[in-house]
Amino acid sequence: MKPPFHADHVGSLLRPSELVAARKAKSANLKEVEDRAIRAAVAKQEAIGLRSVTDGEFRRDYWHLDFMRQLDGVTLKQAVGMTFAAEDVPPMATVTGKLACTKPIMVDHFRFLKDATRQTAKFCMPSPGSLHFRGGRNAISRDVYPELAEFWVDAAAAWRQAIRQLGEAGCTYLQLDDVGFSYLCDSKVRENFRANGDDPAGLQFTYAQAI
Repeated sequence: MKPPFHADHVGSLLRPSELVAARKAKSANLKEVEDRAIRAAVAKQEAIGLRSVTDGEFRRDYWHLDFMRQLDGVTLKQAVGMTFAAEDVPPMATVTGKLACTKPIMVDHFRFLKDATRQTAKFCMPSPGSLHFRGGRNAISRDVYPELAEFWVDAAAAWRQAIRQLGEAGCTYLQLDDVGFSYLCDSKVRENFRANGDDPAGLQFTYAQAI
């Protein structure tokens, strides 16, 4: 059977306690713990009959930021004025320079997964819209991108290059996650977009066009 499949897994898997502890402690053997956790997750997915298999995004702190921070021109900054119950507030991706992808991103993650499974190795990355969603216009340098149209052109080019690198490594099943779509009808989120200098009315079309 060739992808897309009738059913498969979307997004991160719950991190095993050993992996959570190792990452929190910044353990010197973190990669070994990740390797074991990924192999176990692969074995479970294969055992239940999934035809596409993910690594559960076990090598990432955040499903989106670990990818985006490796793009040229992206800086992670600590968000202020935001709180989440019982957890740290994740940093915010901000665009401080020209966007590009000049080095492979997570290709080594994919290669490990491909070698670990007998099924189709599926990989996920955040969509270009994810880079805009949280901070909007205010998180994109106006000196670098006085017009957002140029930002979207460069974002698309950077994503194409990242996708090309994964393709050259043998990736035939790639998912672009864009969780922002599910928020675009929320009144509080729409108001936040306005505060960040964006008109939320057409963002669904902008995000779709970027993809």
